[in-house]
Parts: sequence; structure tokens; C-alpha cells
Amino acid sequence: MIKIGVTSDTHDRGLPRQMLDDFKGVDLIIHAGDACSFDDINELKKIAEVIAVFGNMDDMKFRESYNEKLIIEKEGVLIGIYHGRGPAKRVLDFVVEEFKNDKVDVVIFGHSHCAIKEVIDGVLYFNPGSPNDKFCAPYCAYGILEVQDGEVDAKLIKVK
Repeated sequence: MIKIGVTSDTHDRGLPRQMLDDFKGVDLIIHAGDACSFDDINELKKIAEVIAVFGNMDDMKFRESYNEKLIIEKEGVLIGIYHGRGPAKRVLDFVVEEFKNDKVDVVIFGHSHCAIKEVIDGVLYFNPGSPNDKFCAPYCAYGILEVQDGEVDAKLIKVK
């Protein structure tokens, strides 16, 4: 089994202690863009390996270091990673469209700051929200994925 911490849209505003503590037991951290600096990524790297993509608010230096879209395999599960785009209320539509021709089991995305856990056509779309910014969202959140033998258990965790 592999345990994956999932975050997005941290916007260089400081990472909440609750999330950092919860991530201490993970094997991998996925950041779905809009870190807005290397500081957040470097802080997460002190805990575990970090895989990240860039978002619309990330600068050119960050974009030169990370991809816009990735597909990785963990424990027999294909995981797509993409920040997202467009209006917050339509980000899921744009993400579904982005991955319509890709073989994936899970898609991790961000952009809207709203936590989403929804299965569409057999694919789990998982947006951890933002752990430190409620823009367009009722609460701050992050996620944990447990992946084992081709199965995924996804949890959204509200920041208290």
C-alpha cells in the first residue's frame, strides 16, 4: 500500500500545521498547482517525495521546473494530475475534458479551491481544495489517498 498526501492552491501563504502533521505518515505528496513559490514545495519535500504540476498563478520559473499535466502509476492505479482552468464552478468540466482521451483511474486537480470527490464514468476526480484559502470554498481542505492493489480510498480532510 502507498499513502499519498494531496494538496493544491497553497499560494505561498504558509501550510497549516494540521496538514503537515497528517502528511508525516505519507509515502508521497502530490501538489496540484498554484504553489506560487518553491517554499511550499520545499517544506513538503522535508516530509516525503513531492510530485507537482504548475497552475495558472505559478510564475515562469516554477513552470520551467514542473509540467502542466502528468500521469503516474502507483500500485496499479493510473493517476492524472492537472491544475485545472476556467471559472471555479466549471473546473470539473474542463478537467474531465482534459483527460477524456487518457487512460486514468484517478484525476487529482485543483484551481477552484473547492474540495471535490466525484466518480464520473468510472474515474475518481479528486480536488483536495486549498488548505489555507477559502476563495470560492466554504472551508479549507486537503486529501489523503490510500492506494493498494489497484484500489483507491480517498479522504477529504477539513482544516480545523
